[in-house]
Amino acid sequence: MTRRSNAMPPAARRTPSPQRTEDPVARRLRQAATGDQEAFAELYDLMSSRVFGLILRVVRDHHHAEEVTQDVFIEIWRTSARFDPHRGSAQTWMLTMAHHRAVDRVRSLSSLQRQDTTWHRGHGRATSHDSTSELAAAHLDALMVRQALALLPAPQRQALELAYLDGHTYATVSELMQTPVGTTKTRIRTGLQSLRSQLQNPDIIST
Repeated sequence: MTRRSNAMPPAARRTPSPQRTEDPVARRLRQAATGDQEAFAELYDLMSSRVFGLILRVVRDHHHAEEVTQDVFIEIWRTSARFDPHRGSAQTWMLTMAHHRAVDRVRSLSSLQRQDTTWHRGHGRATSHDSTSELAAAHLDALMVRQALALLPAPQRQALELAYLDGHTYATVSELMQTPVGTTKTRIRTGLQSLRSQLQNPDIIST
């Protein structure tokens, strides 16, 4: 009688599958959703070059690409809790957001260009000099504001930039800066007072 072996045939033996490790981008995105600023900084280091590269290919302008990249990462910080790993990878989620923002910027720039062209056609060459002067003055005003902002203490400057340049509410600025709403309002109010004083005295900015 042939002895029956209890050993399993080689084909039936199962080798333990290697343990899956969480995607480092997804892990840091999940940690950022809890308010972990260090994890968000690491997330930025991991993805900023890819996000910027994608945006630059769409907008084809280095300055606008930098601005959109900053907007994208602020949006990622604000909405990181909405990421659902079951619907796709963290990298895809971030890059999709970056692409949408870049397309929006291109559409906005194209719209402004069309409006400017229509305006010039309607007003003719006689007023082109005045239009150029207005644009130059507006650019100079914006430059003076930037220079005045640079002279403010960092907390006030950051609060003003988030509230007035990026369009965030006081509550959102408080969340981004990790400060109470009352402190944020005080920083913005004090910053605006200092900014107004500096703009009323251009000599302070030019020094």
